[in-house]
This record gives sequence, C-alpha cells and structure tokens, in this order.
Amino acid sequence: MITEEVHVVGVDVSKATLELGCFSLTLPASIPNTPAGFKILLKSITKCITPVHIICEATGPYHGPLVRFLHQAGIKVSVVNPRLTRDFARARGKLAKTDAIDALLLADYGRTMQPDPTAPPEEHVVLLDELVTRRAQLVEDRARERNRLEQASGPDVAASLRLHIRHLDEQIKKLLKRIAEVVEKHPSLKAKVSLLAQVHGIGTLTASVLLATLPELGTISKNEVTALAGLAPFNRDSGAFRGKRSIHGGRIGVRCAIYMSALCASRGNPILKTFYQRLRAAGKPHKVALVAVMRKLLIYLNSLLKQHSLSPASKLARKDSCYGVTLMRDLPRRFPPAWFTLLTFHF
Repeated sequence: MITEEVHVVGVDVSKATLELGCFSLTLPASIPNTPAGFKILLKSITKCITPVHIICEATGPYHGPLVRFLHQAGIKVSVVNPRLTRDFARARGKLAKTDAIDALLLADYGRTMQPDPTAPPEEHVVLLDELVTRRAQLVEDRARERNRLEQASGPDVAASLRLHIRHLDEQIKKLLKRIAEVVEKHPSLKAKVSLLAQVHGIGTLTASVLLATLPELGTISKNEVTALAGLAPFNRDSGAFRGKRSIHGGRIGVRCAIYMSALCASRGNPILKTFYQRLRAAGKPHKVALVAVMRKLLIYLNSLLKQHSLSPASKLARKDSCYGVTLMRDLPRRFPPAWFTLLTFHF
C-alpha cells in the first residue's frame, strides 16, 4: 500500500526512452531507456528524504532492465497491467494519449489504486523462464520447418530444411539439458519439480515450465491462480440475461504447458477421467470439458505446493514421472501454435 508520505512516480516505458511523471517532484521529462538513464533516475529520486514508489506498465521486454535496476537499488516498483491503467484513464474521462500524459496517468493510478510493490524474482527462476521460453520458440521453429519440408519440391531446398531441422534438434537437446541442470542446481526448485512430477500427466519438463511461467504457483488462492493462467470462466450476466461464461486472457505459456497434461489425465487419471466424461455426458463440447480439466488440475497443483506434501492415497499421483515429457517434446508438431490461443471457450 502507498501512503501519503510516499512520492509516486509514473514511468511510461518505450523501447528507447522513459517518460517520467510525478505530481510532487521535479524530475527530468524524459531519460534514455539505458543503464545510464536508470542512473539519472536514481540520482533524481535519491535526493528526496521521503520514499519513492515507481509505477510502470508491463511492456514486454522493455521494462525488465529498469525493474531489475530498481530492485537492486532498493526502490519500490510496481509493474501493472496496461489494460487496468487504460480503463482507469477512461474512468477519469481522459481519452488523449501521449507518453507524457501516460506517465502522469500512471502516477495518478499509483496514488489512487495503491498497487502493491512487485516482488523481485529469484535469479534462477528468471534463468529458467528464459530457457523454457527459448526452447518453446525453437520447437515452434522446428514445426514450421517440418511443414515446409513436406511441401518442398526441390532437392536443394529440402537439404537446407533437413540441415536446419537437425540444427534445431541439437539446440533443443542442449536447452533441455541446461533446464535440467538449473533445476538440479537449486534444491528448492528441484523439490518443487519432484513434487509436481508425482502427479499423473505432469512430467519434469512440464513442471519446470509451470514453475518458470507461473512462479506464483503455490503462493496464491485457487481463484487467483486460475485467473493468472487464463482458465477462470467469467460471467456474462445482465438483468434477466444469462450469457455463456468464457475464459479470457491470462498466460498462454501456462495453458500450453498444462494442456497435454490435462489431455493425458482426462484419459488415464481415475478422478479427472470421470470428471471429463461427466461433462461430456452433460453435453459440454470436448474443448470446454478439457479446459475444465486443465483448471481442476492447476488448482490441485497449486494446493499441492501449498501443502508441500502428496497424500499416498491420492489418485492424482502417478507412477511414471516421465509421462508428460515425451508428449510435451513434440507439442507444437502435433498441434499448430495458433491453436493454443485458447482465449474463448464457452461454458
């Protein structure tokens, strides 16, 4: 929570510059989005005796270096959802949009909504996230090259594609090895992966991806974790109208990771198989029932990490700890990447 004694500084982040806005401090209007610019910002705000709280939006890769610098400097920073700040602007009746306006808007949002500071991520979790993201990119590239190879008519093009595919195979293997090394090196991460891998349908790779893309797993409520993953169905009701509930937004990497696990569980897990079949018997479409299985499985994994124990009598426990890895390895090959948007399934 932000108190009245704290100076709230809004930072509008772009690729090249950082626009600064504050109602109580005199700051440079714009600084470079570089380490040198970060030092200028730090020098400006450390002159104040009163604490400073920085508010910025999540902007893909561009806000990351600034946030890491502020965490290292001990400055409070909140990374907020851009959709929330845009809705806040509309609620204020502000439709104009420039970098300077957005910076002041972020400062206003911070004073009014008082967002909690963003906790600094653990370094090994950041590294793991980078590795699993890069692996997913290479797997998608390999799937595209394999599709091109099927359509290639000339021997020269086919040879080039085969060479590239072999190169991608080698790089993916190296990344898998590196992911395993990172997990093995950190006891807390290794313990979590081992715990999750005891669940039927969750392999060591799937567990690593979940912990990298959803580090909040095991620390938040079931409603929060499903909303973060984009697996929480939202109501669409108004008056006497009862619309269809649908999932929306969330972290697509989490859904991609847990999709195949849920598919395996819907076929081989005694509890989730019965749950899936009951939904299908009630007339639910296949994808709707499968998303419901994904949600139930994610809730169980979240509670599992909270409890730090797995009941031996639990039917969600599975014997083969590598079951999910084989399926995850060729995921984009079996299903096109575009299929994984999973943004609007109706319940």
